[in-house]
Amino acid sequence: MKKINLKKYTDYMMDEAVKLLAVDSPTGYTAEAAELVCSELRALGYAPEKTIKGGVLVKLADGEGSCGGLMLAAHADTLGGMVSQIKPNGRLEITRLGGMNPNNAEAENVRVITKFSGILEGTCQLVNASIHVNGKYNDTKREWSAMEIVLDEDVKSKEDAEKLGVGVGDIVCFEPRTRITKSGYIKSRFLDDKLSVAILLGYAKYLKESGMKPSRAVWAHITVYEEVGHGGSGSVPAGVTEAISVDMGCVGEGLSCTERQVSICAKDSGGPYSYETVKALTEAAKRSGADYAVDIYPFYGSDVEATLSAGHDIMHGLIGPGVYASHGYERSHRDGAENTLRLLVGYTDPNA
Repeated sequence: MKKINLKKYTDYMMDEAVKLLAVDSPTGYTAEAAELVCSELRALGYAPEKTIKGGVLVKLADGEGSCGGLMLAAHADTLGGMVSQIKPNGRLEITRLGGMNPNNAEAENVRVITKFSGILEGTCQLVNASIHVNGKYNDTKREWSAMEIVLDEDVKSKEDAEKLGVGVGDIVCFEPRTRITKSGYIKSRFLDDKLSVAILLGYAKYLKESGMKPSRAVWAHITVYEEVGHGGSGSVPAGVTEAISVDMGCVGEGLSCTERQVSICAKDSGGPYSYETVKALTEAAKRSGADYAVDIYPFYGSDVEATLSAGHDIMHGLIGPGVYASHGYERSHRDGAENTLRLLVGYTDPNA
């Protein structure tokens, strides 16, 4: 297979990633992000549909043959927090949404999305965060009970916070701090999994402009509850026999993937992925010239495992651009995004 030039699609994917990362979407508060995805797909000439659950489902190709359909899943929901208590001093205790870690949340700017009174700014801090005052600052274990949201308002009591419209169940969004370096690295919270949502948009754009006609029907499902484990449990179109989660590839000690590669996962916490799918993905990476690594992720679960757990009879796989410092301030590279797109094209091109 001739190695195709994907630079313009990589440029597009990076632009789309920045757009998506700018939209707050912790699990349970994803409508704006889903609408942005729908808008981009409509602009490309597709007809996306919102699922009842709040995700986005779109058919990207009808399929030229009789093979079973393929569903590509990526998720637009991210980590975040929810107000669980207003303290007597007006500061907010939160419960995490997804796997948000207090060690990575400390001193981060936040936005509190109130239900009826707009958005308030604040900071996630250790309780008694002034190191010149708190002699136990270094010894305090960072756990959510030791953290609080300090509102950037003149708040001294629970009543003051309530007058601003703050209530239990309000969403707390953490600042992503997105940055693309001159050397091509993208740094941000929530690259998991908005970078891969952007990659699926790039794949959709490639299908439209290249005229490539996959031999089987291809769907994209942008889920919105992956971070709490049931994102991909429903909305599987009739005829789909294989699902591939396009999520972050793990980078760390003991693994071979880098941020500039596409990772093919052979096994994670939920067990092995379909052997035939892993083998076929590896063969497609070689044919297409994608720089890839095959790894086992020690602490991980994916959308397509939720699909299987819901009782769907499918084969399953997991790929994605290498991402370092997962669930923290994450880093990937445009090459990782391009290699993931290259693998998707190679996997679905009937002439490859």
